Amino acid sequence: MCLKLELEGLMISIVSAYAPQTGSPDEVKETFWRDFRETVQRIPKEERLVIGADLNGHLGEGNSGDEEVMGIYGLGERNAAGWTAVDFTKIMELAISNTFFLKKPRQSHLQ
Repeated sequence: MCLKLELEGLMISIVSAYAPQTGSPDEVKETFWRDFRETVQRIPKEERLVIGADLNGHLGEGNSGDEEVMGIYGLGERNAAGWTAVDFTKIMELAISNTFFLKKPRQSHLQ
């Protein structure tokens, strides 16, 4: 889903997405990532982009080699879906902003 807002002359596109779960067929995952990429690419560069998504992946702790797109506050160990999310973020020149901030323990689903 994509929502466009104009606030004080600034266009903001908000994209909401939910990736298929790990056990989903590869074809379903590939279709999601293709459609997600196409949606993001249709947003003009001069607009602000906010993505709120559950990409169903673990990004892992640390960011060695991925500093341009993520901070050090991922959780657990990176899985295949996490690699896909990081690769997508690099290709689209985005950032995974919630990894730049330490979360309180109660905000973690891995307690």
